[in-house]
Amino acid sequence: MKNTITLLGFPRIGEKRELKFALESFWKGTIGFDELETIASDLRKRHWNLQRDSGIQKVAINDFSFYDTMLDIMVTLGATPERFSDISDPIRRYFTMARGDESHVAMEMTKWFNTNYHYLVPELHDQFVFGAVNAEKIIHEFNEAKALGLEGCIQLIGPMTFFALSKCSESVRQALFDKVIAQYVALLETLQALDAEIIIHEPSLVCDPTPHDLSLLKIAYDRLGTLAPLWVATYFEHSNEATAVLVHTPIKGLYLDFVHGEKNIESLEVLGKSDKHVSVGIINGRNVWKNDLSASLKTLNTIADYIPKERLSLSSSCSLLHVPYTLRHETTLDANVKTLLAFAEEKLTELSALSKAFFDNEEIVYQRYDPSRTDPAVQIRLSALQSGDYKRTYPFPLRQEAAHDLFDLPILPTTTIGSFPQTADIRKIRQEFKKGLISREIYEIEMKNGIRDCVEFQESIDLDVLVHGEFERNDMVEYFGEQLSGFAFSSNGWVQSYGSRCVKPPLLYGDVSRPYPMTLEWSLFAQSLTARSMKGMLTGPVTILNWSFVRDDQPRSLTSTQIALAIRDEVDDLQRSGIKMIQVDEAAFKEGYPLRREKRAEYEKWALESFLLSTAVAERDTQIHTHMCYSEFTDIIKTIEAMDADVISIETSRSGNRLLKIFAEVGYAQEVGLGVYDIHSPRIPSIEEMEKQIHALLEVLPAAQLWINPDCGLKTRGWAETKAALENMVEATKRVRQSL
Repeated sequence: MKNTITLLGFPRIGEKRELKFALESFWKGTIGFDELETIASDLRKRHWNLQRDSGIQKVAINDFSFYDTMLDIMVTLGATPERFSDISDPIRRYFTMARGDESHVAMEMTKWFNTNYHYLVPELHDQFVFGAVNAEKIIHEFNEAKALGLEGCIQLIGPMTFFALSKCSESVRQALFDKVIAQYVALLETLQALDAEIIIHEPSLVCDPTPHDLSLLKIAYDRLGTLAPLWVATYFEHSNEATAVLVHTPIKGLYLDFVHGEKNIESLEVLGKSDKHVSVGIINGRNVWKNDLSASLKTLNTIADYIPKERLSLSSSCSLLHVPYTLRHETTLDANVKTLLAFAEEKLTELSALSKAFFDNEEIVYQRYDPSRTDPAVQIRLSALQSGDYKRTYPFPLRQEAAHDLFDLPILPTTTIGSFPQTADIRKIRQEFKKGLISREIYEIEMKNGIRDCVEFQESIDLDVLVHGEFERNDMVEYFGEQLSGFAFSSNGWVQSYGSRCVKPPLLYGDVSRPYPMTLEWSLFAQSLTARSMKGMLTGPVTILNWSFVRDDQPRSLTSTQIALAIRDEVDDLQRSGIKMIQVDEAAFKEGYPLRREKRAEYEKWALESFLLSTAVAERDTQIHTHMCYSEFTDIIKTIEAMDADVISIETSRSGNRLLKIFAEVGYAQEVGLGVYDIHSPRIPSIEEMEKQIHALLEVLPAAQLWINPDCGLKTRGWAETKAALENMVEATKRVRQSL
């Protein structure tokens, strides 16, 4: 029987986030690793059975991870950085690489291409010595599926992507290429005994590969393709250049994304003339809207004009890791919105229905329904926009002068990114209020008690600029979406961001507007508690867009403009009420960039305009801050300058002064907040460590231009470590000030 449906991965966190809670219990020491592994094994079996029941004959093996699949491939290839070699226990070493400990800084973490998933960045250098290949995890999971009577297809991150995403120079990549290929050869030879098909994931091949990249690709797969029935998977864009090379290697077939990589159509002729099998990524693995099966069937029939059906199979466009698990538990979601949706389980159903229609000529009965999503008032406001709405009235030097006069801050002012720890008690109060178990009055009293305690703590350690802690906020995007029209929210639509961290993206289905102020009451209460400056905290329009599941019936640029108008109204309300320092976070600005250079200018234009539209209403003495997470800024530094924020906060805890140097190289004039310690790691940096880091950063930019802060929000950390780390940060800053 032909395997007509295939899969590149399934959500691993669990239907009810079982893996998240098990991991956190393991880290706390309340369960042992054996119990963690039992829970993980049960999840894998459940996910494989779902795949089998949908008609997938070869279930995805090795898509499961306790933290991150890039971390897993490092362990598998013997590519553990030397700085962790003093840890003899492999389990402890694995999690220390991800999370750090008292004597080890965690590995750098950044976004997986243009998604909101984070991966750990391999650390390579020209003298790097690889350890022995370790395929134990892969073999164990393959045999685990085999014991259930299931045939498995092994998923691996490939050598080209491993190199492309590693923390090393091009010369290092050249020096280590043969060694890395040798590790993959050893791995595939070890796996030969399983007699399994292997899908090697190479998404980096969609990122404008150079002729040199393509020559290395040919060398790699000429060698690897002889060792197993090998497929190469690309996704998130088209990979026509790589496809033209791979058809001349001994691999079995290719996985191609026909959702985000429409131009893969241009490779059909060369694929048709080859002997390669093709798995067509036809169901969107990154968004939650139902597939238009009729339109997809037309695409499939076009593909079949070039490639015989016996060489075709169907798949999602990428791993389903990026979408929630199931709609089955969504009992409170608006019925009209729910008709638009398909989560991972439902996407398996879509694949099955599409396969039967395409291969067996069965009639499509699984249809899509679109309710009205348009608000006339929003459309009128959009049509009235003018060029002046996108530009601040005063240039930065005049704004900086006004801010210095108004705030009168010391050199190297200290602050935080916004959120403070969300304790179990705080979450419980929010949930009880949401369920109607307590009154609004009790809820507000409890939230204000949290704010009061947070403000008192910040004053006690002598932070210069305070925040209210965001205790009333469940998530930096969800909180705003819940107060904006055009958004809906699932109850269990969780998606893994990294490790045990999950997010529940809003469902942005209709026109967006702001019916009433969203943050004003909380900001004013917090400011009333202190004479120090209190930042108003907002999430920027591009981040709200990029961290939502966005409607697919109009351009993303138009939806972003609608959100920007809502945030603009909030900025204006805050400043008119006396909140003159306002942070508009754009943590996800960079991750929205298209992977192909040819598309970036268009994205930059509307993303920049969205931020400017939301902040240009700020008066001369209103200081606009923004924050960006774990981004490589080299290629967008001019766009960051054009955002015209008065202060931008960036991560420097894991990357040292590498990111800051980019700002220095272009002569960046505005002020920069330095994230001097890593909030994603449970360790508490010492005063001396942070003092040393601040001095290193001062070698790049002058003190008058810099702020000191953690690298991200403190929501996921505990109060004990937060207090200790912030106390150390403030003391380190004071010591540096004295030395200056």
